[in-house]
Amino acid sequence: MCGIIGIIGNGRDVSPHLLDALKRLEYRGYDSAGVATVHDGRLDRRRAEGKLANLDALLQADPLAGNIGIGHTRWATHGAPTVGNAHPHATETVAVVHNGIIENYQALREELAGDGAAFETETDTEVVAVMLSHLLATGKTPEAAIAETAGRLEGAFSIAVLLTAYPDMILGARRGSPLAVGYGEGEMYLGSDAMALAPFTNRVSYLDDGDWAVLSRDGAVIHDEGGAVADRPVVTTSTSGALIGKGNYRHFMQKEIHEQPEVIGYTLHNYFDPVRHEVRLPDLPFDLADLPKVTIVACGTSFHAALVAKYWMEQVARVPVEIDIASEFRYRGAAMPAGGLALFISQSGETADTLAALRYARTQDQHIAVIANVPESSMAREADVVLQTLAGPEIGVASTKAFTTQLVVLACLSVAIATARGAIDDSRRRDILRGLAEIPSRVNDLLGREDEMLAIAHMLQEARDVLYLGRGTGFAVALEGALKLKELSYIHAEGYAAGEMKHGPIALIDEAVPIIVVAPYDPLFDKTAANAQEVIARDGRVILLSDREGCTRFDGQAAALIELPRVDPFVAPILYSVPVQMLAYHTAVLKGTDVDQPRNLAKSVTVE
Repeated sequence: MCGIIGIIGNGRDVSPHLLDALKRLEYRGYDSAGVATVHDGRLDRRRAEGKLANLDALLQADPLAGNIGIGHTRWATHGAPTVGNAHPHATETVAVVHNGIIENYQALREELAGDGAAFETETDTEVVAVMLSHLLATGKTPEAAIAETAGRLEGAFSIAVLLTAYPDMILGARRGSPLAVGYGEGEMYLGSDAMALAPFTNRVSYLDDGDWAVLSRDGAVIHDEGGAVADRPVVTTSTSGALIGKGNYRHFMQKEIHEQPEVIGYTLHNYFDPVRHEVRLPDLPFDLADLPKVTIVACGTSFHAALVAKYWMEQVARVPVEIDIASEFRYRGAAMPAGGLALFISQSGETADTLAALRYARTQDQHIAVIANVPESSMAREADVVLQTLAGPEIGVASTKAFTTQLVVLACLSVAIATARGAIDDSRRRDILRGLAEIPSRVNDLLGREDEMLAIAHMLQEARDVLYLGRGTGFAVALEGALKLKELSYIHAEGYAAGEMKHGPIALIDEAVPIIVVAPYDPLFDKTAANAQEVIARDGRVILLSDREGCTRFDGQAAALIELPRVDPFVAPILYSVPVQMLAYHTAVLKGTDVDQPRNLAKSVTVE
């Protein structure tokens, strides 16, 4: 997911501030970066492969003057991550930065080449710069040029544009990918999100899908897709202006793992009244008791949270639940009963596939709820109700605290639905809520066991394959554990329902394959234990995650035991997620991979 920043400054060189804003967008993932300014009637730019430190060094050695500029962190889609393909892309008169994919760029490129235009890169973005230059050369105004260009582009995109002939103007446009306008004192800003703008202003307006905007030193004029002037409200955002640091931790991911007791507590406090032992949700425009079905749609880690929620809602609320991967859901043309609840989970609230699925569900007469960490996100703005996770900014690409806070929100929602439907008695409801209230302290206990996790990580470090097993909600934790290990350490890992072992995966078992078994001592423990015994009988190295009773059963048989506190089985998946995060983190550190920004991955996926 690329990052965009634009600044119209008030007499100061903006390149250092562009760079600072790009540092705040590092969490999106990137493989190159660049900035461009207009100074003395000409465009100038600096671009570098790899980390922002490379761009920083380039700017230190060769500073960039100008009080208006744009910047970009690129995650390669069209064209390799080289300096030549890095943004901004420019002609002599136009510079462009772009987030997303222009699906019809090849046809536009051929059309422009037929008119005599020359291209220097492999990227789809260059088409935007060349088209704008061509339109301006024919005498069109900047407003007419950006409107026509945005109308010709197909796909998901947000763009920011710098013009040599208009040294006090930045153009912006979006369709699918987010873009926000920031209002300062004699200065204006354009950015991918409020995080980039926070050091400069907390007054932000968000462009709607299809909008294009003209920023000048005096303000912004926003137009809708039809060209009419649009009134987009200016809101005060709560996003912190402080640059997020790692503190005393080695990586952002490690810091975020250790923040979980705090953010789980914040999120729980937002939805749970400990005095009355009741769940409190925002005002809902629908009745939880009347839902014929709940459909949950998400991607990646958020999909694993959805799987946990399916078990919870069906078991305690007795409501049918369907879950789906967002990238498959809308293409299936799913039949959805009128008046159902469609619930969408996304850390960023900008995930392209999930947003598209939300819009499909809207056409199917569904109530729309969103669980997101960013209340000003595109998905949140299109929802009937937003259930915010209070995880705070998550910089590490591999989600940790966002996942566990998603589970907290889903647990509270499950209890609320169960209560509304009369499917849970007061005693069981209180037990579940009491268990949730204990989770922050239980997680805190686990975080003091880094040395234990590191010792087990040494067992995983040289593995070529690792299997994760679990039943019920433990299956979802197994899937999440496998995802974390493979994305961070590049070790092939798979999560399986424990009962599926004999249907194929057991053929992979030998003494070189570690098997991580997620098995709280609950009603399903004996069945999971039997599957683990089958693995041990075939020389598999079992690493068991259980509480004292479960670990006692495997003492002397498992290669390693991770004893967790005994908790209510309902809340166990929240607690058991933490050690699989820690194991993945320490294994990746031992292997020397880029923990916070694993190769080929981005924090949020805003193109299909």
